[in-house]
Amino acid sequence: NISGLVARVSVRQEFRNTSADWVEGIYVFPLPDTAAVDRMRLHIGDRFIEGEIQEKEQAKETYEKAKQEGKKTSLVEQQRANLFTTHVANIAPGERVVIEVEYLEDIRYENGQFSIRFPMTLTPRYISGSALPDRTGSGWAPDTDRIPDASTITPPQIMSSKGHNLSLTANVNAGMPLEIIASRYHPVSVGEDNGRYTVSLSAGAVAMDHDFELLWRPVPSVAPRALAFVETIAGKPHYLLMVMPPDAIELPTATMPRETIFIVDTSGSMHGVSMQQAKNAVSLALKGLKTSDRFNVIEFNSVTRALYTESKPVTVASIAEASRFVQQLQADGGTEMRPALALALDSPPSEEHLRQVVFITDGSVGYEDELFSIIEDRLGAARLFTVGIGSAPNSWFMRKAAEAGRGSYTFISALHEVKEKMGGLFKKLEHPQVTDIHVEWPSGVIVDSYPSTVPDLYLGEPVVVKVAASGAMRKGDLVRVTGNSTSGGWTAELPIKDASDSPGVAALWARARIGELLDAERRQSEPDEIRSAIVETALTHHLVSKYTSLVAVDKTPVRPSNGPLKSEQVPNLMPYGQSTNAIFGFPATATAAPLLRLTGFASLLAGLFLLLVLRGGGMTRHARSL
Repeated sequence: NISGLVARVSVRQEFRNTSADWVEGIYVFPLPDTAAVDRMRLHIGDRFIEGEIQEKEQAKETYEKAKQEGKKTSLVEQQRANLFTTHVANIAPGERVVIEVEYLEDIRYENGQFSIRFPMTLTPRYISGSALPDRTGSGWAPDTDRIPDASTITPPQIMSSKGHNLSLTANVNAGMPLEIIASRYHPVSVGEDNGRYTVSLSAGAVAMDHDFELLWRPVPSVAPRALAFVETIAGKPHYLLMVMPPDAIELPTATMPRETIFIVDTSGSMHGVSMQQAKNAVSLALKGLKTSDRFNVIEFNSVTRALYTESKPVTVASIAEASRFVQQLQADGGTEMRPALALALDSPPSEEHLRQVVFITDGSVGYEDELFSIIEDRLGAARLFTVGIGSAPNSWFMRKAAEAGRGSYTFISALHEVKEKMGGLFKKLEHPQVTDIHVEWPSGVIVDSYPSTVPDLYLGEPVVVKVAASGAMRKGDLVRVTGNSTSGGWTAELPIKDASDSPGVAALWARARIGELLDAERRQSEPDEIRSAIVETALTHHLVSKYTSLVAVDKTPVRPSNGPLKSEQVPNLMPYGQSTNAIFGFPATATAAPLLRLTGFASLLAGLFLLLVLRGGGMTRHARSL
């Protein structure tokens, strides 16, 4: 599937029942937070059953009925935007069953570089609140009044297992000369044939304990300034547009003095390498502050503690004091983010300083929606930026918190990245934003566009919109993108009739629409009407969502009517650099569940096809692990 800025990814989950019992396997697993999950297949021997999209309650009933009747059946549900559950029932003793889940995802493009990230495991989420009498899932935590679905997002986690390995193949059609194609955290082998690249893990298979990230960068002279892709379904065109603002407005200018508040997560899940990454990040950022700035450092775990009662001017003495404060930070306790955010956002703002909050965390909480609302309600004129720490951060929290905070986000998953990633973040903080961005469509064309309001952009970020249009474009039709910055306005025009065909664009538009509808639902604006709109969109585009699931059922019963069925949860590996003792060693969480008899294996086949607007001649390439 050649899809421009779209990747179609297939994840094969292999369930092997090593016990003497008939088993139901349950596997809670992460996917990218922008994934549009649209396909599921239940493989039985040489045949497969295609999953059907149904409303969540109906799909659960379909699955439970087939399970009780002894039929092979599987169900894929969404718990969070980046967290899903596979159920597969009636696995015979010694049997192997494969579930294939497919999703679409748009490629991230920033600072002249394309990238895609695949999560392999999750950092255990912090669960708080009073336990409820009933459970909706089989995780280690009970459901609580604060997190009513806690038992569905807390799978057992183990330090190591030979059965938790991932193999990966990615096919990249760049369509232009590349300066580099590489993996950040895993050594890879790269083959090239006439501008098409095949990427695989050098080790063949790796432990599923660290996010995988692939990046590729065009030769600067051919880096794209604008891309347009289209998919037409039932006569209705859907567009994916990307436009880079001109370089002239990216030049540094004199900036307003800043008040920078660093919020540092020191909870138990930040133990080990993650804590060192966070310390190094803050220490480096402190050195980059200017004498005209003000700053403060806030740490939080089960309690919140600030270096100063209010932000202080940058002096040699205050930076030295802050550096000592940061170096003595220790990871322990729960993850109570709310008081720390309130302390940073509620303090009286300065009219002379632009407040920028830098939130450094792994995002391992179960009450994300509560935090997004706090940020939106209390942000004021401030901006909030997130830095995702560790080998398996909660990417959904990082992206959405930054979106709510009208800021940007980055990830630091290895110590050697601290200088590069914090340097890039501070360039964004120091450069003027591109504001008042508008996308104008040809006269007479009615569009449903997401994001509905294009956010302000920071250095190196493109305008990206997904659009459903009322009809086909005419020859000569242009889409006009305008914006403003401190160095003046700018306008870009795209000949939309020349957009490249790209299967998957419509599903990504639907995924973006569902995301905005969920934001509206969180704000309690006509929730019943919004739920109906989400269900309609998800069913039309065959997408798994908060209210829809994929279910597959074989016709023939296989388990004897008198044979008992046992449910077993497949554990996830602990993220690289973390330990169960550090995370599960405080009262607010439960102890890790025991190792189960059902083992899980996942493999990833990713097809990344890029047909870019700008093309070039000869090809140069480098492949390595960064």
